Amino acid sequence: MISHGWPGSVAEALDVLPGLVDPPAGEPAFHVVLPSLPGFGFSGKPTSTGWGLERIADAWAELMTRLGYPRFLAQGGDWGAMITITLALRHPDRVAMMHTTVPHAVRPDGFDDDRLTPLERRWLDEEQQFRRTGMGYAAIQSTRPQTVGYGLVDSPVALLAWIVEKFHDAADCDGHPENAVSRSRLLDNVATYWFSATGASSARLYWENAGGATMSQPGLDMTTPVTVPCGVSVFPKELRKLPRAWVENRYIDLRHWSVLDKGGHFPMLEVPDTFVAELRAAFSHAPS
Repeated sequence: MISHGWPGSVAEALDVLPGLVDPPAGEPAFHVVLPSLPGFGFSGKPTSTGWGLERIADAWAELMTRLGYPRFLAQGGDWGAMITITLALRHPDRVAMMHTTVPHAVRPDGFDDDRLTPLERRWLDEEQQFRRTGMGYAAIQSTRPQTVGYGLVDSPVALLAWIVEKFHDAADCDGHPENAVSRSRLLDNVATYWFSATGASSARLYWENAGGATMSQPGLDMTTPVTVPCGVSVFPKELRKLPRAWVENRYIDLRHWSVLDKGGHFPMLEVPDTFVAELRAAFSHAPS
């Protein structure tokens, strides 16, 4: 199961599906379940509040039950990472192994910062810089998603600018999104929002997990140990990159750790062959 994020969609996986489902001889083949998040693309728009991470994770577990998969592998980045982590926490008996590009964790108590490598220090500095200068969209979608949503479902130019700006900021593109992702794939992704009119309903995912109307929806659990086997691939332009010691402190069965030299927040679109290779390598360590 692969879970996408915002402003991604199921279109992110178009270039990795062939390598996963119909690989070269000698490589593992996967059944891939690729759902649209509630309020995104081809899924229905929620008509009531409450569709936070826990409810989505539970829905994913139920979906896999209905499809006949009592155990499965789970992968995700961005919101998909949070959903995958929540799946692993709430349904550890169902998730045989998880893989993510964003292994959410906190600084362990008593951690000595002298243990950080120069690269890890740079990672933490880059995240802080993004939080200072690049989080305006998240603040709006967390507090007033419906207001910006009217523009996103009314104007294709507004939607395109709102989404492609994130590729400019978060892809390994050297200042131009099309250096990392083709114009055709960028339009494929934006089109899933435009033709389904989900600019507003997808933005509400931020609002739900910031508390929503009742301030009762929990956000991401950042501290509970994750016990299922885990693989992590760190792409150099990912928005959140954590020191390995922080990750190992929370993901207590970390079986795959890889730091790549190319790629950003949208690796399925940017470096599909590398992404497929990382999943093969990580899931080769899954329990039989």
